[in-house]
Amino acid sequence: MSTQTEEQVDSSPKFPLGRVVATVGALEALVQAGQKPEEFLARHQAGDWGEMPPEDIAENEFSLKNDLRLMSAYTLSNEVKIWIITEHDRSVTTILLPTEY
Repeated sequence: MSTQTEEQVDSSPKFPLGRVVATVGALEALVQAGQKPEEFLARHQAGDWGEMPPEDIAENEFSLKNDLRLMSAYTLSNEVKIWIITEHDRSVTTILLPTEY
């Protein structure tokens, strides 16, 4: 897997998030890690797809240009993984645990 660095990504928003929702599990994991969802939402919205393999990063770049679903994966400070998914129409962005998909 590849991880993008801040040097690789322009931090300006590349798409609207729409309504932001989160599962109970993801919110609990963020609280336990002492981290805020905004930091990960900002990375996702800027095109920092987190811990995604190169082929998924390429798919997200294609999806960004073609109004398809976008997905990012991040590991919290407590080693819990979260996913962020923005729907193709940019109406909703969901923060969830992989096990909740």
